[in-house]
Order: sequence, then C-alpha cells, then structure tokens
Amino acid sequence: MQQILSKMRKAIEEYNMIDDGDKIAVCLSGGKDSITLLNALKALQRFYPKHFELIAISINPGFEFFDIELLQKSCDELEIPLFIENSNIKEIVFDVRKEKNPCSLCANLRRGIINSIAIREGCNKIALGHNMDDVLETFLLNLLYTGSLSTFAPKSYMDRSKITLIRPLILLSEKDTRRYVKKNNKAIMPKVCPMDEHTKREDMKAQIFLWQKDIPMIRANLFGAISRNLDGWAK
Repeated sequence: MQQILSKMRKAIEEYNMIDDGDKIAVCLSGGKDSITLLNALKALQRFYPKHFELIAISINPGFEFFDIELLQKSCDELEIPLFIENSNIKEIVFDVRKEKNPCSLCANLRRGIINSIAIREGCNKIALGHNMDDVLETFLLNLLYTGSLSTFAPKSYMDRSKITLIRPLILLSEKDTRRYVKKNNKAIMPKVCPMDEHTKREDMKAQIFLWQKDIPMIRANLFGAISRNLDGWAK
C-alpha cells in the first residue's frame, strides 16, 4: 500500500484534487483499479491533513456476472457507504441497440447515473479509477481514430452538474494495481464487461507493449509529453 499511497498522494497534490470538506464518490466497478482506489483513498483519509468523506457508487448494468456481494463486502470492510443503482444498460446497449462498439454509449449511460447519485448524496467530487495506461491508450485512440491530440485530464469540472472529476491513480500503472490486489488478496470481479479483451483499447494496449520492446522509455515519454503539452494538465 505504501507505494500506491505515495504515487496517489503525489498526483492528488500536484493537481490539487482534494480540498478540505470534500465529499467524494468513488466509482466502484469491482475491477482491480476501482478496488485499489477505494482502499487507497480510505487509507489516505486516515492521515491526510485535508479532511474528506467517502462513499462508493456502483452501477449494476444487468450482466449476469455482476457481483453485488463482493462490492458490499469490500465497502463494509472499509466502513464506506455503498450505493448500488440497478440499470438497463445491458438491454439498451447490447439487446436493443446491438452496438458493435458499445464502450462509448455504455460510458455515457453510466456517467449520467453516477452523476445523479453523487448529486443526490451531496457529493462535490467523483473519483475515477483511471490509471496511467488508460491515459496513454485514450491518447492513442483519439490520435489514430479522430485525429485529435487529447486524453482525459487528471481533474475536470463539469459545469452542468457542478461536480469535479478526479483521477487519483493517473501516476500508477495497470501493473501497480494488479500487483496490489494480488499481494493483498483483494477480491475483484474477474470480468466487469462482456467486451473485456475485445476492444480497440485492448489493441492500443498491445501496440504499446510491442513498441516498448524497441523503445523501453515509450510509456514515460508519452506520458511526459501529455502532461507537459495538453490542456487540463497544467500543475
């Protein structure tokens, strides 16, 4: 946990993610990143000089492998209130729309529900479990498929909902979160989406892995370029 906390606290302080009195809703999917984020924020809460509250929000999309008991146990152990919202996301995305590339629509539907719950529960911030690999993959997807130089920012304010999104794990790699849950025997959902390992994002992950064989510093170089040059990354 010490390594996780060190990198997370660095990101939080560099990008001013947490203020005194915040009420933060952690998006909990049950995957390794969100479970790591939940545990790390709870650990940080115990000693961080800025006091903040935590709740967890999880959206049940209707997949048969969605494990409510796992999520509830994870939150009960940390004494964090959990709010689970049932939805018809599976029906809309896969059965009605039959989306070939469902990720964008699914994310938009989830985002709307999460924002509504966060507002209802009096939260002013939402914490997402995106890590450094997610930053790089999103950058490459936007570059190659839309011709834009962009990715999500560490911190962003949503005017309509008046909620701030924060991504405390952006300085951690996927390898870091995988190692954490394995070393600490944290239960996670082995699968959070039927499209796992069958998306363009997975293609980008594989491509970065191939590039890294010839350019060992490619991940650090890409992340450095993003943090120095893209809007929303100013420290």
